[in-house]
Parts: sequence; C-alpha cells; structure tokens
Amino acid sequence: MRSFPSFFALFLALVSALLVACQGESEASDAPVVLAAASMQEALEEAAQNWADTGHARPLLSFASSAVVARQAAEGAPADLVVTADEQWMDWMEGEHLLRPGTRRTVAGNTLVLVAPGKPESSSAEAADVLRAYSGRLAIAEPETVPAGRYAMAALTQMGLAGSFAQRIVPAENVRAALALVERGEVDLGIVYATDALASDKVRVLATFPPETHEPIRYPMAALAASNHPEAEEFATYLASPAGQAILARHGFSASR
Repeated sequence: MRSFPSFFALFLALVSALLVACQGESEASDAPVVLAAASMQEALEEAAQNWADTGHARPLLSFASSAVVARQAAEGAPADLVVTADEQWMDWMEGEHLLRPGTRRTVAGNTLVLVAPGKPESSSAEAADVLRAYSGRLAIAEPETVPAGRYAMAALTQMGLAGSFAQRIVPAENVRAALALVERGEVDLGIVYATDALASDKVRVLATFPPETHEPIRYPMAALAASNHPEAEEFATYLASPAGQAILARHGFSASR
C-alpha cells in the first residue's frame, strides 16, 4: 500500500469538506459525484455540461491529484466515480476493493511536454537538448505520489538527466500547480501534460517528450463500490462514447485504448 505524505493532510481536509457539500447538492439534484485527476478539469466540465444538456443531472466534479482522489475514495468520500491519471492508483483502489467490479475502463490518453512562460506557439525542439542546455529550476508535479511527476522523473531518468536536476526540481502538489509555477514565471521550465499546456494562454510548448521515455499515460475511470447511483455508469459510458471522446479530443487528450 502506498503512503500519503503529510503535506496532503490539510488539502485532504479541504477536499473532504467540499465533497460533503457536494453530497448535499447531489441529494438535491440527483447528480453523480466524480473525483477526477486535476488534468481532466476543462474536459470533464464540458462533458458534464453536455451530459446535462441531454436531460441528465449535471455531475458534480471535484479535481485533485490522483493520489488525493485515491485517498478520498479510501476514506469513504461521498462520490460515485473516480478518474486517475495513471493505472497504478486505480490498481491500488482495485486492490483495496474500492471499485465496483466490471466498471473500470480507460477513457483517455495524454502526452508529456516541456513548457516555458510565454504565449502559446509551436516548437520542434528536442526535450533532451533543451534540458541539457538549461541551468535553472524545473517545475514538476510531486514525483512520489502524483502520476505527472512520476512520468516526468521517468523521462529525465531515461534521458540521463535525473542526476543533474536532483537539486533543481521544484515539486508541486499536482500538475496544475506545476503549470501555475511556470505561468507566474516562478520557474523558467516545467514538465506538464499536453492538455495542461493547451488549457493555458500563458505558456508555450518547447518540446514533446517521446513516448518511449515514460510509461503510457492513460486515464482509467471506474464506479466506486460504495455507490449505487443509477447514472454514474451511464456518465462513464458517455465519456467513452464518440460524443464524449470528441470532447476529450478537443482538449488535447488522445483516444482511449
């Protein structure tokens, strides 16, 4: 079983309070509650609204790192669906018997990019070349528990650069927090998902990491075993449908596989 660093404690308490509020709203609106990885925010918000436009109750969404999502599920959060940014945290929840059997599916994929402050523009640089020439600090998500941080460290290791950045990494509580450090100019480079860069008008992508530098980035989704919400699995099915996949694609996610 994975451990959860103490710096998550306050954040978890705040998320718990939000979820209690969501539960009250859910009872009033009969909406399923979704705990999701932070990188899914814009895409899931659009999908939830489109789902509501077809006559369903709009799902209530709570976003955090995948580690926090897993911890909330383990602590009995009043939620119906979970989405993580990796298979490992979903595997952990499955091992803890937190998931409803037969509901797990992959709904999207992603890529890893190197970003810098500035207006969005395309670049054909090689990530390894940019990083080797860079002497400043590098923002990534916290690598011990957050998937984006783990993917980033795997890429640095594969390129032989982990040692040179050992004292220059600035860890953030999730990938959106790492993105924010770059947006504010607190660091000159960061490693985030392509979808995060697409959602921002304050960063430019310098390079895309080759897929062989890290494990495949997949987003599994599942219903929680403690939930019996009648529309939870229907919303998950919608995300995997052509309509749901089109929304995810607009936000830069690759097709589920």
